[in-house]
Amino acid sequence: MIQGRSYQIEAVSSIYNYFGTKSGNPVVAMPTGTGKSVVIAMFLESVFRYYPNQRVMILTHVKELIQQNYEKLMGMWAFAPAGVYSAGLNRRDVHAPITFAGIASVAKKWAMFGHIDLVIIDEAHLVGPSEATMYQKFLAGLLSINPNLKVIGLTATPWRLGHGKITDPVKNDKGEEVPGIFTDICFDITGIEAFNRLIAEGFLSPLVPKSTVTKLDVDGVHMRGGEFITRELQNAVDKTDVTIAAVREALELGHNRNHWLVFAAGVEHAIHTAEIMNDMGIPTVAIHSKMTDKERDDAIAKFKAGYYRAAVNNNVLTTGFDFPAIDLILCLRPTASAVLWVQMLGRGTRPSPATGKENCLVLDFANNTRRLGPINDPVVPRRKGEKGGDAPVKECPVCSTWVHASLRWCNGVMKDGSACKHEFKFETKLKQGASTAELIKGDIPVVEVFKVDHITFIEHRKEGRPPMMKVSYYCGYRSFEEFVCFEHVNYAGKKARDWWRARSNEPAPTTTAEALDRVDSARAPTHLRVWINKKYPEILATCFDGTAFGKEEPSDSYEGPTVQTHHSAPERNQAPQQQAPSYDDMDDDVPF
Repeated sequence: MIQGRSYQIEAVSSIYNYFGTKSGNPVVAMPTGTGKSVVIAMFLESVFRYYPNQRVMILTHVKELIQQNYEKLMGMWAFAPAGVYSAGLNRRDVHAPITFAGIASVAKKWAMFGHIDLVIIDEAHLVGPSEATMYQKFLAGLLSINPNLKVIGLTATPWRLGHGKITDPVKNDKGEEVPGIFTDICFDITGIEAFNRLIAEGFLSPLVPKSTVTKLDVDGVHMRGGEFITRELQNAVDKTDVTIAAVREALELGHNRNHWLVFAAGVEHAIHTAEIMNDMGIPTVAIHSKMTDKERDDAIAKFKAGYYRAAVNNNVLTTGFDFPAIDLILCLRPTASAVLWVQMLGRGTRPSPATGKENCLVLDFANNTRRLGPINDPVVPRRKGEKGGDAPVKECPVCSTWVHASLRWCNGVMKDGSACKHEFKFETKLKQGASTAELIKGDIPVVEVFKVDHITFIEHRKEGRPPMMKVSYYCGYRSFEEFVCFEHVNYAGKKARDWWRARSNEPAPTTTAEALDRVDSARAPTHLRVWINKKYPEILATCFDGTAFGKEEPSDSYEGPTVQTHHSAPERNQAPQQQAPSYDDMDDDVPF
């Protein structure tokens, strides 16, 4: 069975849970870089393990994604009965139980594929609401053969410009409002809390969006369909003096960045920008739609190999482009599309420890951050006629970093690479029901490693709930706590069993009393990785030999943390301490 990360397993489970209770077509929303191709592979392997006679198609719009998804499946499941139908990849497999296909290659050929049980669409936000689109025509054809066809969508941006959420009703060609292809979001980790947790656990790289001195002027550029008109936009921003000023600023702020990705407003703008960057001593290649497939593939390969320090593109290196080493994004492309903005930013969120990448600097010359917001809390497109809100961002007056409007302390980076610690001043607003929880929702997680000196285990009770085991880790002058709930069900019980398996090869206890009797024989962690800048510091990972977190091997004199077990709760007259919330205080179905 294919194994994945905890949230990937949860994503697959959410699809099965959805179809167990509903009959619509669900969407899985996951940020760029979190492994949607792995989720697809895991789901396909499980489907054919339990339902071997299914026929499934995986559709997307670019050959890079087709190849990426196909190769991921074959790498994780070597004997998968899969084929590819894509003119761009020069393969036309029709009869395989699993077919990865490009929508442009198969749009008019639905009859050739016959009975299909399930369609998975990657980058599902590109499925337009009009019945005349390629996706809609192809799905309508498949439905005429199999009315029970199910469709699953995956995307990092579950909305469309001018149409709201992709699960909102749409208007058909007669002007009537009808349900869209997708009906529900069954799994979503694109929001603030989930996104920041992915950063804390090392699955995503932080973005540092800077306000710049140089600004692109879009005054006089008209809009069409909710976006700037391409030709007018390119004419407005393709100015040699402005581009030179932007590149000079990038050289100053990004002097220590090795892999630059530049977004331009048009083909000519991309070519001109690349020429200017080369003249200024930055090895740069322009990648655009007027290149042949071979020219484009060769240019991308040389960029990834380090032959070029920078790549300037127009509408090419957004979806389907995977290069984790990108540590600087120059945005010279103003946009009114939150979908495009999030997709552009997503090119920088993949971690790359091997290259020393700690974060990705974003130099937003196009003012998109102010217009559209941060990647984990963008201004979501509204349906026609609905008014939108302002972007929830503000600019730090010290380091010029765009940060979430709710932050009290700036988490930006100074020019010399040091951390900015500017404190924002908030006006006190007397408003009934106002919440202070908003003050930390945009914080980039701060994660530190602590050596464990001493551990205690006690029984913890809460009225009306089964007993649980409270574990306290003492690390110098600090202590961190977690609650292990062997007698609970759903997520809390699963977490308890996982906790035990990490420490012992013996079967997990079924009661708290049994756990307290046996915990002395379990392995004790030597180090903890802790998310510290939240109300209750959270233990993200444990290390048992002092090496997993890049620490030195413990010395011969270090015998590991001492362990103490109590079978009853501490006396009531002990000094109270701030405790982490027990799982009784949490939802059982949280995705992590």
